Amino acid sequence: MSSRLGSALTSALAPERLRSLAGRVIRLRTGLAARIAGVIAAGLLGGWLGLALGGQVMTPIGPADVNLSVSPGRGETVLDVAPLGKLAFDTHSAPLRFEAAITEIRPAAAQEVFRNPAAIDRMAQTIGSEVQHGVVLLLTRAAAAAVLGAALTALVLFRDWRRALGSALTALVTFAAAAGMAAATFNPAAVSEPRYTGLLVGAPNVVGNAADVVNRFSEYRKQLAGLVGNVSMLYEATSTLPVFEDDGTTIRVLHVADLHLNPAAWNVISSLREQFRIDIIVDSGDFTDRGSAAEDGFADEIAKLDVPYVWVRGNHDSMGTQRAVAAQPNAVVLDDEVAEVGGIVFYGAGDPRFTPDKARDNPDTDEVAAIGAEQAASIKDADPPVDVAVLHDPLQGEGFSGVVPLVLSGHGHNRWTEVRETGTRFLVQGSTGGAGLRNLAGGPDRPTPYQASVLYFDAETQRLQAWDDVTLGGLGLTSAQIERNIEQDPDRQITPAPAASGRSPSRSPSPSPPLSPTPTVSVESGSPTRSPG
Repeated sequence: MSSRLGSALTSALAPERLRSLAGRVIRLRTGLAARIAGVIAAGLLGGWLGLALGGQVMTPIGPADVNLSVSPGRGETVLDVAPLGKLAFDTHSAPLRFEAAITEIRPAAAQEVFRNPAAIDRMAQTIGSEVQHGVVLLLTRAAAAAVLGAALTALVLFRDWRRALGSALTALVTFAAAAGMAAATFNPAAVSEPRYTGLLVGAPNVVGNAADVVNRFSEYRKQLAGLVGNVSMLYEATSTLPVFEDDGTTIRVLHVADLHLNPAAWNVISSLREQFRIDIIVDSGDFTDRGSAAEDGFADEIAKLDVPYVWVRGNHDSMGTQRAVAAQPNAVVLDDEVAEVGGIVFYGAGDPRFTPDKARDNPDTDEVAAIGAEQAASIKDADPPVDVAVLHDPLQGEGFSGVVPLVLSGHGHNRWTEVRETGTRFLVQGSTGGAGLRNLAGGPDRPTPYQASVLYFDAETQRLQAWDDVTLGGLGLTSAQIERNIEQDPDRQITPAPAASGRSPSRSPSPSPPLSPTPTVSVESGSPTRSPG
């Protein structure tokens, strides 16, 4: 008996048998893991398809029928007011995109709102509950659509009810987690910082070789001016942001840079000046391409703008360019000087380099930074204190961190902003001239956009309160974007910078979070203070 038991044990524990048993266990576990992964993948895929097909609901809100939808994507809420455009808000961090599209205005309800003021009060009292009802209905239907989509996808793939149930549960848990994360991270203040994107009616389709560009350029310039006006009016009409109170305490400054001899830039500037009721224009340099005498006539357009035009020399501008700008009656040329313009105290200095002259011994980057540091030291105790420093290259502006609240620059054809530990904000502008006429022949695939910013200053504190970043599609494109940014702590303390930060502004840092409400009003600017050219 014992001998037979020993033989059986010996046979069972033989190396070949052990390897075979181990192989079956591994295959069982691997197969189980693969099945679980398949169930989860089917749940995610099916849930996504279910949301795409069924994650929407039509609901009445006020006098309109609104289509609410939810889909996987960037954490934002989008208001679609086609054909005018879209307003997008970064309202939450979850990977869900909510969209509200106005599909129809009910004429009877709309007419009542216009004719009966009491109807507006009634709508204000009910619209919140209508939106809440629509959102609850949307989430319920979206969850059901995700679960159904996951179950059907799993049935098609596996033909197994248990796996289909597992996939449906996966979709439900995933959607519930994402919706919960959206609710937990919801930021109502995001409505004060929208991104407007819309098609511009009648946009020119100017593409082709350089000869075509020259032949059609005058037509393009006229249309571009109208397009900027259209998008500005649409933005004002469709935006539901908290707006600036009309209390006469806001100075509007248009910041432009790097026109690079592009005549279309004047149409952009002129249209923005009119639409946003600009009080002062600040140009942070690279007005021309080569600074030649033949380019001096480009400055004659400044006089037509009829507001103070604060200007500093860029590395593509010569002293001849500076004299041509200074000859304009409304120009305020700053070259290591302080001037009060329209209630704001500006300091400005020209770029110490003139790069078109290859024979010239231009300062290197370290020398440019050192020159900027010396200039900053010279105004540290200015009375009255400087509100805004204007330098072409942000490298030259580095020394002004901790000296002034705001530094405006250009040079890199790439817009960015950053608040330093000192409290100084750097606002670096893109190219308001789309990087110049030389860019027109570069092809329509990736044209440089036209960029400018409208800055809102409090007239009492001279501090920046908010700014609108305006971006127009480059030559041949038909879209525009206006993004509102609000300064959270406009009256923050400015403290001296550490002895050596070692920071290089040649990079483009991620924009710091913008912050708090503001007024949208223009005030009369003072007479321009002329500085010697």
